[in-house]
Amino acid sequence: MGQTRSEPRTVAVIGGGWAGLSAAVEAVALGHRVTLFEMAPQLGGRARAVSLGNDIADNGQHILIGAYSQTLALMSNLGVNAQKVLLRTPLRLVAPDGRGLVLPRGPAILAFARGVLARRDWTLGERFALLGVAGGWAVSRFRCDAQWSVGRLTQGLPERVRQDLIEPLCVAALNTPAQDASAAVFLRILRDALFDSPGSADLLLPLRDLSALLPEPARLALASSGADLRLGHRVGEIAPNGKAWQVDGETFDGLILACTSTEAARLVHAVAPAWAQTAAAIQHEPIVTVYVQSKGTRLPEPMLCLREGEDAPAQFVFDRGQLGGRQGMLAFVISGAKPWVERGMEATIQAVLRQANTALAGHLVSALTDPKAITEKRATFRCTPGLQRPPAQIAPNLIAAGDYVAGPYPATLEGAVRSGNFAARALFSAHPT
Repeated sequence: MGQTRSEPRTVAVIGGGWAGLSAAVEAVALGHRVTLFEMAPQLGGRARAVSLGNDIADNGQHILIGAYSQTLALMSNLGVNAQKVLLRTPLRLVAPDGRGLVLPRGPAILAFARGVLARRDWTLGERFALLGVAGGWAVSRFRCDAQWSVGRLTQGLPERVRQDLIEPLCVAALNTPAQDASAAVFLRILRDALFDSPGSADLLLPLRDLSALLPEPARLALASSGADLRLGHRVGEIAPNGKAWQVDGETFDGLILACTSTEAARLVHAVAPAWAQTAAAIQHEPIVTVYVQSKGTRLPEPMLCLREGEDAPAQFVFDRGQLGGRQGMLAFVISGAKPWVERGMEATIQAVLRQANTALAGHLVSALTDPKAITEKRATFRCTPGLQRPPAQIAPNLIAAGDYVAGPYPATLEGAVRSGNFAARALFSAHPT
């Protein structure tokens, strides 16, 4: 925020996920009168709280990092104390046996080097190989051929380094397997997270449900500012009206499309067919979260890395008891989950239970019970090399916001918030940049 307030205008925001909420909050701060349309009965989109039997859980596990500057600023502006709702630790990518990459505090590049050199389960040659390759990325300013995959980018690294670090880091950040993921986007994430500034790579694990982090504070702030929040309203059509826009027949000076790429393509196909075609062509990857109970269990870390395999679907497990949830509740996360969605949820759950009993042997105090799976079938866009993402600007006074809109980041909370902030500021600009 912090911009000069604009001449008050009416703004419609279609979509109440993190991009739409950031756009709406910023538009209000700029002095505009906002109406927000959301087809679901609650705000938050793909990062919100859901009911899970007698528990309140999340529709997916989201990790924030210290580099998420605009997300943290928005939370602060909404009165959310990050120190109380986020568990902040230096980056820890640790397996159940205690081995893994742990970054100490201090200057980013030095912390990375120290963390790699301290990893004793890798040979000295493997450690120096990673440092050498990472140094090459830094010399090239973390840029590469736009058509390269992460697999191509890292093919010179030892296999164990790729399996232990690159592949889980890639699927966590891009929700796309390394052999298919964009190396250019991956390098941007590494630059901002691991090599930017002290604390940029810190893990920020939510201690409250996702709705409490941003959607609910944003709802309260928007409502108190006089914004019109219309939940459970799927917009049927939009149409130009001179320089203004009609939303289901109601006229607004400006319009921000912060809905999914599929919904945005549907709404603009008649007024911007080329833009709609690009948006509609974006493919998506699912994420599955399997929640289970293990009474009395407390894992060594709030988040542990797991080795993915043919019959081991999960890449991470979260101990919800250490993160503000019920003691003994574990959340297993399957990113890039399309093969498992195709197998069916029962097969996926049974595979997770087998994986958990093997990987967490010695840590489970009691049997795993009451498994429940939550699937976000379109959790993120598939972040592939050379992916064509639609620009934010669609037409005069019509702009798109969302993590899929052209930008340097994959489908992350920070990407969504940045896009929303940009949309609100650029909406009435003749030449948005």
